[in-house]
Amino acid sequence: MNTYIKFFTLIGSRYFILAGIFFYVFYVLLKKTNSHTKIQTTIPDKGDYLREISFSISSLLIFAMIPTIFIGNPEISSHTLLYKNIEERGWIYFILVFPIMIFLHDTYFYWTHRLMHHKFIFKIFHLVHHKSTNPSPWAAYAFHPLEAIVEAGILVIFLFVLPIHQIHFFVFFFFAILYNVYGHLGWEIYPKDFNLTRVGKWINTSVSHNQHHKYFKGNYGLYFLFWDRIMGTLREDYDKTYKRVKNA
Repeated sequence: MNTYIKFFTLIGSRYFILAGIFFYVFYVLLKKTNSHTKIQTTIPDKGDYLREISFSISSLLIFAMIPTIFIGNPEISSHTLLYKNIEERGWIYFILVFPIMIFLHDTYFYWTHRLMHHKFIFKIFHLVHHKSTNPSPWAAYAFHPLEAIVEAGILVIFLFVLPIHQIHFFVFFFFAILYNVYGHLGWEIYPKDFNLTRVGKWINTSVSHNQHHKYFKGNYGLYFLFWDRIMGTLREDYDKTYKRVKNA
């Protein structure tokens, strides 16, 4: 139980601190002065926030269970590729694993996300998350319990596919929730015309993910847009919408 509480506290505090900071800055401090630059100009109501936070807490309970089982249980963790000393594989490997993790997570997310949009399972797995048609930072973890299990699956894949140090998990999942909160922010913080640059055209943005929540189709990526571009699922009005938002 102590191990579970430790993981729940770590994951939960990360979510509430990051989502809380972004929410306070954009939805409280800058609400009046920056409302015209919001991707969708309307503001979610208190009921939306309550629903998002409630389902996020449910997700946090599940997210904490996965590392408790696979990392906190020596009988299982001994069969994983988790290693304790950075020197075992060196600093070059330690650093290079991060972009590999990001690529694997983005790929995992894109394909599981598209699968959960299939008409036969959408209402069961993914509808809860899509009730936030105009998402706020609190929507970052607002998943149905079944979707939360799917989302947590990437941790299990890491453990059995890549030699991973515990610091990798701490840093990577901090980055993951940070980018997730940004994706649901409701404002675009990348600069004007970023989406047209050589790098920016491949990077997922808050505008892109906001469109996904609004229209339910297209823009399935997490960190990148290359799967969307390769598979033809990037919305045709993405660049136009990005331009409109940044010119507001």
